[in-house]
Amino acid sequence: MAASAERLRHAWGVHGVYVEPVKPGVVELRLVGFDVLRRVRMPRKAGGGFLRVPVALREDATAFVRDYRAIPHELVLGATLSGKSMYLRHLITGLAEQRVALAGIDCKRGVELAPFAPRLSALATDPAEAAELLPVLVREMEDRYDLIRARQGIAPSTPDEEITSDVWGLPESERPVPIVLFVDEVAELFLVASRKDEERRDEMVTQLIRLAQLGRAAGIYLEVCGQRFGAELGKGATMLRAQLSGRVCHRVNDEPSAKMALGDIAPEAVGAACTIAPERPGLAVVGDTSGGWSRIRTPYLSLADAAARCERTAHLVPDLPALKPFQPASLTKPRPATA
Repeated sequence: MAASAERLRHAWGVHGVYVEPVKPGVVELRLVGFDVLRRVRMPRKAGGGFLRVPVALREDATAFVRDYRAIPHELVLGATLSGKSMYLRHLITGLAEQRVALAGIDCKRGVELAPFAPRLSALATDPAEAAELLPVLVREMEDRYDLIRARQGIAPSTPDEEITSDVWGLPESERPVPIVLFVDEVAELFLVASRKDEERRDEMVTQLIRLAQLGRAAGIYLEVCGQRFGAELGKGATMLRAQLSGRVCHRVNDEPSAKMALGDIAPEAVGAACTIAPERPGLAVVGDTSGGWSRIRTPYLSLADAAARCERTAHLVPDLPALKPFQPASLTKPRPATA
């Protein structure tokens, strides 16, 4: 059926035919009569939920949902004015309405993430502040592992379903809230100008790798954004990239940048990413470690509207004592840190 999709598209005179297996022996044919990515309108039933954010529209007219439980860490690449910031706005505003702690590292002096400060539990606006925030997040992760380990010191009477290897198996009253860390322009964390900066860079990269390797079970998730991300950034870059199983590539300035994002998981998608036109901001190619990929486009969301949503949900900021020193100024009383 998949091999026949192109012939069916011509026979029926439609824009696209998409084939998706439903169960053994049953497939779904989805016919799309026009280019739905030209003017994005998200479906009413987009399939959101806890840690699930409908963030864009796929070319088959279904919603692309960023599911942190299924794909805990993601790399988002894109050149200037490619729509990367728009993608980030939708993620933040979607998570702002949930019982989730949001933290940010924005080494552009906070120009991207500062408008969302009322909803952030922590914000670092330069490499020096990031070097202080990352160890705190690592300690928070270790404390959560201690909590899980204490729960695993089980008595014979403990039911099997209460034995857990991550925070989601803990009772709801004991479960800490998830933390999503947004890193904007990750290359700024790798750039160094002196030997002292190099030591700090190595420490930050090591902490990011630890969060990427171990954070999922502790309920800590990474959203790493940048214009380029590859071995030329320095020690640990490719190791970190390997842990970011979700990949989103907007328009890039050269083919090697697309290969950095998609070449190791979906090589066929590299060509599609290189053909994104500058006049279609928000258009991107998304891939995952299964080898599958598709085109998506994020709908327009103004910075003012996104900031207003974060202002309205500021009362949902959880009370995380470890992140207090990094929390942007807010008049809203934080809520307890359990889910």
